[in-house]
Amino acid sequence: MHFITGGAFNGKRGWVKKTYGDTALWISAYQETPLPTDIFQIDCDLLVLEGIESWVKDLTKTNDSYRCREIWNQTINQWWMWEQEKPERKLVVIGTDISKGIVPVDREDRVWRDITGWAYQDLAARADKLDIIWYGCNQTIKKVEE
Repeated sequence: MHFITGGAFNGKRGWVKKTYGDTALWISAYQETPLPTDIFQIDCDLLVLEGIESWVKDLTKTNDSYRCREIWNQTINQWWMWEQEKPERKLVVIGTDISKGIVPVDREDRVWRDITGWAYQDLAARADKLDIIWYGCNQTIKKVEE
C-alpha cells in the first residue's frame, strides 16, 4: 500500500498519474463516492483511493472518535488484505494534509482534524511506502524493502 499526502492543490493527483500511469481505477471522495469498505468486489490491478480526509469527515458525522478510528482501522485492514490477495495488485491512497495552519474554531472541525491525523498515522503504519507531495515534488519518508 502506498500512502501519498501533502497540502491541498500541491500536485498529489498529478504526481500519482505520472508515477503510476493512467491505467488505475480511481475512487474519489471528491465525487461523493462513499468510503469503499467492501473492496473485495473490485477487480483491478491498480486502485487509487483519493480524498481520505473527506471520508474521515463523513465518519465523524455519525460516530464518536473511538468508533471512527475503529471503523477506519477495519477499513484499512480490508484494503491491505485486498492488495495482498494477488501479487500484481497495488493500492494507492491519497489524503490531503489538514494538520497545518490555524486550529479550527468549530468543535466539529477540530474533531475532524484530530481523527484525520490519527487515521493518517494508522495508514502510514500499515503502508509499505509513504510520500509527501509539495508543489508537485515528492519526498519519500517511508519505504519498506521487499
